[in-house]
Amino acid sequence: MAKEIVVTATGRRKEAIARVRLKPGTGAIVINDRDIDEYFGRATSKMILVQALEIVEQKGKVDISVNVCGGGLSGQAGAIRHGISRALLKLNPEFRPPLKKAGFLTRDARAVERKKYGRPGARKRFQFSKR
Repeated sequence: MAKEIVVTATGRRKEAIARVRLKPGTGAIVINDRDIDEYFGRATSKMILVQALEIVEQKGKVDISVNVCGGGLSGQAGAIRHGISRALLKLNPEFRPPLKKAGFLTRDARAVERKKYGRPGARKRFQFSKR
Protein backbone atom coordinates (compact mmCIF):
# COMPACT_ATOMS: atom_id res chain seq x y z
CA MET A 1 0.00 0.00 0.00
CA ALA A 2 1.52 3.34 -1.08
CA LYS A 3 1.79 6.06 1.53
CA GLU A 4 -0.41 9.05 0.74
CA ILE A 5 1.37 12.41 0.53
CA VAL A 6 -0.13 14.91 3.01
CA VAL A 7 1.40 18.36 3.36
CA THR A 8 0.54 20.73 6.20
CA ALA A 9 1.17 24.46 6.52
CA THR A 10 0.01 27.46 8.53
CA GLY A 11 -1.21 30.76 7.12
CA ARG A 12 -1.92 34.01 8.98
CA ARG A 13 -3.65 37.30 8.21
CA LYS A 14 -4.77 39.95 10.73
CA GLU A 15 -6.07 37.89 13.68
CA ALA A 16 -6.93 34.80 11.61
CA ILE A 17 -4.88 31.59 11.72
CA ALA A 18 -5.43 28.82 9.15
CA ARG A 19 -4.04 25.28 9.40
CA VAL A 20 -4.04 23.79 5.90
CA ARG A 21 -3.73 20.11 4.90
CA LEU A 22 -3.10 19.42 1.22
CA LYS A 23 -3.17 16.03 -0.53
CA PRO A 24 -3.50 14.84 -4.15
CA GLY A 25 -7.15 14.42 -5.11
CA THR A 26 -10.09 15.79 -7.05
CA GLY A 27 -10.10 19.45 -5.97
CA ALA A 28 -12.41 19.37 -2.94
CA ILE A 29 -11.99 22.29 -0.52
CA VAL A 30 -13.32 21.78 3.03
CA ILE A 31 -13.16 24.58 5.61
CA ASN A 32 -14.00 23.76 9.25
CA ASP A 33 -15.84 20.58 8.11
CA ARG A 34 -18.01 22.63 5.72
CA ASP A 35 -17.88 23.03 1.94
CA ILE A 36 -16.28 26.22 0.56
CA ASP A 37 -19.64 27.46 -0.82
CA GLU A 38 -21.31 26.88 2.53
CA TYR A 39 -18.55 28.63 4.54
CA PHE A 40 -17.91 31.68 2.33
CA GLY A 41 -20.92 33.50 0.90
CA ARG A 42 -18.93 36.09 -1.04
CA ALA A 43 -17.52 35.21 -4.43
CA THR A 44 -14.44 37.39 -3.77
CA SER A 45 -13.49 35.29 -0.72
CA LYS A 46 -13.73 32.08 -2.77
CA MET A 47 -11.68 33.71 -5.55
CA ILE A 48 -8.94 34.70 -3.07
CA LEU A 49 -8.64 31.06 -1.92
CA VAL A 50 -8.12 29.54 -5.36
CA GLN A 51 -5.72 32.23 -6.66
CA ALA A 52 -2.63 30.32 -5.51
CA LEU A 53 -3.92 27.08 -7.06
CA GLU A 54 -4.66 28.79 -10.39
CA ILE A 55 -1.18 30.34 -10.60
CA VAL A 56 0.57 26.96 -10.28
CA GLU A 57 -2.16 25.12 -12.26
CA GLN A 58 -3.11 22.76 -9.41
CA LYS A 59 -6.83 23.61 -9.31
CA GLY A 60 -8.78 20.34 -9.38
CA LYS A 61 -5.68 18.25 -8.68
CA VAL A 62 -5.40 18.59 -4.87
CA ASP A 63 -7.84 18.18 -1.98
CA ILE A 64 -7.62 20.88 0.68
CA SER A 65 -8.77 20.59 4.28
CA VAL A 66 -8.61 23.75 6.39
CA ASN A 67 -9.09 24.51 10.07
CA VAL A 68 -9.35 28.28 10.50
CA CYS A 69 -10.11 30.41 13.55
CA GLY A 70 -10.00 34.06 14.60
CA GLY A 71 -10.66 37.27 12.72
CA GLY A 72 -13.39 37.89 10.18
CA LEU A 73 -14.18 36.18 6.91
CA SER A 74 -11.92 38.47 4.84
CA GLY A 75 -8.93 37.87 7.13
CA GLN A 76 -9.67 34.15 7.18
CA ALA A 77 -9.70 34.03 3.36
CA GLY A 78 -6.29 35.74 3.28
CA ALA A 79 -4.94 33.37 5.92
CA ILE A 80 -6.15 30.33 3.98
CA ARG A 81 -4.53 31.62 0.77
CA HIS A 82 -1.25 32.13 2.66
CA GLY A 83 -1.46 28.59 4.09
CA ILE A 84 -2.29 27.02 0.70
CA SER A 85 0.66 28.84 -0.89
CA ARG A 86 3.06 27.56 1.78
CA ALA A 87 1.69 24.02 1.47
CA LEU A 88 2.08 24.09 -2.33
CA LEU A 89 5.68 25.18 -1.82
CA LYS A 90 6.31 22.12 0.39
CA LEU A 91 4.60 19.92 -2.20
CA ASN A 92 6.83 21.17 -5.05
CA PRO A 93 9.71 23.69 -4.56
CA GLU A 94 9.47 24.66 -8.26
CA PHE A 95 6.26 26.58 -7.45
CA ARG A 96 8.28 29.21 -5.54
CA PRO A 97 8.97 31.77 -8.34
CA PRO A 98 5.34 32.24 -9.51
CA LEU A 99 3.98 32.28 -5.93
CA LYS A 100 6.67 34.74 -4.82
CA LYS A 101 6.01 37.00 -7.82
CA ALA A 102 2.28 37.07 -6.99
CA GLY A 103 3.13 37.93 -3.34
CA PHE A 104 1.34 34.95 -1.80
CA LEU A 105 4.31 33.76 0.29
CA THR A 106 4.67 37.08 2.13
CA ARG A 107 2.82 37.36 5.43
CA ASP A 108 0.68 40.52 5.28
CA ALA A 109 1.69 42.22 8.54
CA ARG A 110 -1.03 44.89 8.48
CA ALA A 111 -3.26 44.74 11.54
CA VAL A 112 -5.57 47.07 13.48
CA GLU A 113 -3.70 49.81 15.32
CA ARG A 114 -4.29 49.85 19.07
CA LYS A 115 -6.35 52.51 20.81
CA LYS A 116 -4.25 55.01 22.77
CA TYR A 117 -5.16 56.40 26.17
CA GLY A 118 -6.50 59.95 26.28
CA ARG A 119 -8.05 59.55 22.81
CA PRO A 120 -11.35 58.18 21.50
CA GLY A 121 -9.60 55.88 19.00
CA ALA A 122 -6.20 54.93 17.60
CA ARG A 123 -5.58 58.30 15.92
CA LYS A 124 -8.71 60.37 16.42
CA ARG A 125 -8.55 63.18 18.96
CA PHE A 126 -11.25 64.85 20.99
CA GLN A 127 -12.48 68.18 19.62
CA PHE A 128 -10.17 71.09 20.47
CA SER A 129 -11.56 74.39 21.70
CA LYS A 130 -9.52 77.43 22.76
CA ARG A 131 -12.17 78.68 25.17
